[in-house]
Amino acid sequence: MTGPPRTDRAPNRLLEQLLNTAAISRKALAQRVNTLSAQAGTPRSYTHTHVTHWIRGKHPRPPAPLLIAAVLAEHLGRPVTPEEIGMGAPDPDGAALGLEFPRDPDDALAYAARYWSSVERRTLLATPFAISAYTSPTVRWLANPADPAPGRHGGGRRVGRADVEQLWTAADRARQADARYGGGGNPSTAVLDCLKHAMPLLHGTYTAETGRDLFAATAELARIAGWSAVDRGEHATGQRHLIQALRLARAGGDVDAGSYVLSTMALQSFLRGHLTEAADMADAACERARHGGAPRVLAFAKMASAHAHGRAGDARAASAAIATAENLLDTIHPHTRDPSWLAYLDANRIASDASEIFRDLGQPRAALRWSRRAAPMPARTRTRSVGLRTAVEATAHLQLRDLDHGLASADRALTILSGVRSARARDYLRDVTGALRPWTREPQVADFLHRAGGALART
Repeated sequence: MTGPPRTDRAPNRLLEQLLNTAAISRKALAQRVNTLSAQAGTPRSYTHTHVTHWIRGKHPRPPAPLLIAAVLAEHLGRPVTPEEIGMGAPDPDGAALGLEFPRDPDDALAYAARYWSSVERRTLLATPFAISAYTSPTVRWLANPADPAPGRHGGGRRVGRADVEQLWTAADRARQADARYGGGGNPSTAVLDCLKHAMPLLHGTYTAETGRDLFAATAELARIAGWSAVDRGEHATGQRHLIQALRLARAGGDVDAGSYVLSTMALQSFLRGHLTEAADMADAACERARHGGAPRVLAFAKMASAHAHGRAGDARAASAAIATAENLLDTIHPHTRDPSWLAYLDANRIASDASEIFRDLGQPRAALRWSRRAAPMPARTRTRSVGLRTAVEATAHLQLRDLDHGLASADRALTILSGVRSARARDYLRDVTGALRPWTREPQVADFLHRAGGALART
């Protein structure tokens, strides 16, 4: 039940004006706020009548003002704050913290330090993901993807290779934990602790070479923290982490790292259903790093683009992006710059991703051909990837009306993903259960759906 709103004294002309500018009806606003409220874990049942009360000066309880602002931001294509809609004091809880992309490198460091030292998962869960929040960071990175060399000699502790290696080791461990257990099993607190530890290092004394690697390692830790949050389904948290990762990459003058982060932002946008924006971001990440960028980084961007095109039903664009990614990997030789943090993107990973893309395109035979091209992965260390790939195989078989093979793959996917704490894993299992609907009267299907329902409730 939605409680009675608090009363304000004057009509809310700001909200009324923005509603008119955004060309959104009161009913549509209420429905979208309800959707975002449910996603944020605070379900509401607002109607157009509530919106009329808001315009007359009544304030809904938090987090509704933030959600109303987010809905208007979606329609206006720019960020909107609660202050702009006449609701609330200027961000007293820091709900917008993490969304800024400061122009000045020193300001960026100060802002990142404030963010990582004060970020609270509980607060961010009450705020929604907004695709418009990516506009300014993306434009600013594209305009200038690399700040000047980050060497510092003005004070603070001296930072050496050992300090940087500790950060890279932490990043490697976090990636491995994420791949094995999912974002919900990844020790995100440890990653955040590492980021808090890294902030004083960034203000230390170091050479330009050490500084570049220091910023790259810190940006990668932030990217991992962001992607783990996305995998948990905490998209607002992930969005903020990724924006700060992109700014750190630019501060370190590392275009490869920035392109990788922007491509990860594109993948999050793809998962949230913003397919055009996802394709644009991924293509921009590739194009901006094209001159001198590491081939594997460019290939990652192309695969992010392929996912967006595939979900949008553009087979030609998706196929072209996959082919480009394969060709880029073929150019790698022993003397090519090839960042170790992206070593997992190989021909097998491209084949596995292509299987999902062609499944999304409604071409199950092509999806299964790509799946067969991908070599088996160890389920013990790549648990989530193996489970997701097996779930894709299941849905592809079911698209072909092949219940026997589809159900066999579905059983394997359920077994593998039952031990993974991942919102994405749950979504893939829901895809499988949805594909099984034509056979719900079959005893073996009913049994699987029962077991899958229990697993989805637990994870």
